[in-house]
Amino acid sequence: MKILEVTNVDFSLRHFLLPLMRGLRARGHEVMGVCAEGPLLDLPRAEGFRIATPPMARSLNPVAQAKSLAALVALMRREKPDLVHAHMPISGLLARTAARIAGVPRVAYTCHGFLFNQPGPWWRRSLSLALERAAGRVTDTFLTVSEEEAGDARRLRIHPAATPVLNGRDPARFHPDRAARAALRAEFGASEEDCVVVAVSRLVRHKGYPELLAALQETPPNCVLWVVGERLASDHGEDLEPYFASAAAAVGRRLVRLGYRHDVPRILAAADVFCLPSHFEGLPMSVIEAMLTGLPVIATDIRGPREQVVQGVTGLLVPPGSVPPLAAALTRLASDSALRAAMGEAGRARAMERFDEAKIVARTIDLLGA
Repeated sequence: MKILEVTNVDFSLRHFLLPLMRGLRARGHEVMGVCAEGPLLDLPRAEGFRIATPPMARSLNPVAQAKSLAALVALMRREKPDLVHAHMPISGLLARTAARIAGVPRVAYTCHGFLFNQPGPWWRRSLSLALERAAGRVTDTFLTVSEEEAGDARRLRIHPAATPVLNGRDPARFHPDRAARAALRAEFGASEEDCVVVAVSRLVRHKGYPELLAALQETPPNCVLWVVGERLASDHGEDLEPYFASAAAAVGRRLVRLGYRHDVPRILAAADVFCLPSHFEGLPMSVIEAMLTGLPVIATDIRGPREQVVQGVTGLLVPPGSVPPLAAALTRLASDSALRAAMGEAGRARAMERFDEAKIVARTIDLLGA
């Protein structure tokens, strides 16, 4: 079977789709990735995957989206795939529409989070729901990474058979590592008395950085924050640099910015707590990575994270957009190493059971009928 895996940007293809593409190829299928051009496509290309790079805009600009749709239709007519598997809201809508125009026999979609569940003006949420319903009618297999959003899809008549598949990461890559812990803490100037909190995500407003940076200033002196990630060229919204500058002036060495890293497993292994205070999510991979590494997780009580974190057992859930509860959660874990260890151990066991990449990939491939 010839399969096109379609997403918006290189970041998504590398970090979300590549394990599935490997799994499909291992079962004997011809797999091609489709997304906008970018430097993170070096790894899938090095592994021998063909990657098509039509223009893919992360916006609602009708002119840009018309160009993307035309390019996708032309690509599908040329490649003649047996299955198009689309991802992400805008690229998912375009790819499914193009697949039907091009006469692709089967169309699948994995929802990584509905736009209508995100904060924003009512008209954007209403438009998103209408478009999801329209696209659902041309979708043969409808998957979600979140159990809650599979329920939304069925309840809101987007697709009657929406099925959650969850997300997964490889326990062979993400695990406790004493050697990495010692080496990286020495490199970044963290002592054993420090409680290192790590945040791994794109540097955008909805990941909750203004709240996290404000909360850091209300924590004990041993609470250190490592921030891993950068802002993508295609990201929209508020510039976060003023927040980082203000926090750096207030806490000094307790804020360490590491930028985009290829050694995230080692950085997680060197930390003590993981924090993701997002305003909305699908089912964040970063939380799974942290749990597999044995870290307690502080996250917001929203769709996705609340399916991953068991309150008081594997971590702590706090309200989104609020600084005092986040500061209290950080302080609680920074002050109690035994609690951190117990929560981290429970989180790793839960992640091994529910979020093992091999299990998730195999289930997804089965549901795709591949």
